[in-house]
Amino acid sequence: MTSMRISRLAERSGVPATTLRFYEGEGLLPAGRTPAGYRVYGEDALERLAFIGAAKHLGLSLEEIGELLRVWEAGACRDVKADLRPRIAARLAGAEARAVELAAFTASLHGALAHLDALPDRAGRCDPECGFLAPAPPREAPGRRAGEQEAERWRTAPVACSLTGEDLRERTAR
Repeated sequence: MTSMRISRLAERSGVPATTLRFYEGEGLLPAGRTPAGYRVYGEDALERLAFIGAAKHLGLSLEEIGELLRVWEAGACRDVKADLRPRIAARLAGAEARAVELAAFTASLHGALAHLDALPDRAGRCDPECGFLAPAPPREAPGRRAGEQEAERWRTAPVACSLTGEDLRERTAR
């Protein structure tokens, strides 16, 4: 079996030596020692680092990677797959939930941008009369049907008024 020092493993794997030492400390990457105390690794360390990298890419924590490495070391691919499947499914569910939240946030930003673009340009300072501060878009009320919410949407719709000063006071009075 050929062995290599940490600098050679770092060079061949593309993983910094500091990370290799960290992985050793976390129990993910065992290292032998020379009589002088230098870390030495076998060729299998490259395969192990590739496995760790793939698991990290899937969003697994170091603790989960350690658990999965123990299954991987046992040698049965079907066992690794069986252990990995629920972990990936959980990550997928989390990513999909975040994607829904991000889509809602994106829609909110589009709405805010459209509202901002619809506001009149004024030479004066921004103040409550300029319409920049619009009410938050309505959220679905629990227990109400979508049709009822749509029918009531006009009550909370943001309104931008282009009237200023005396014109605004006169219109409000009417």
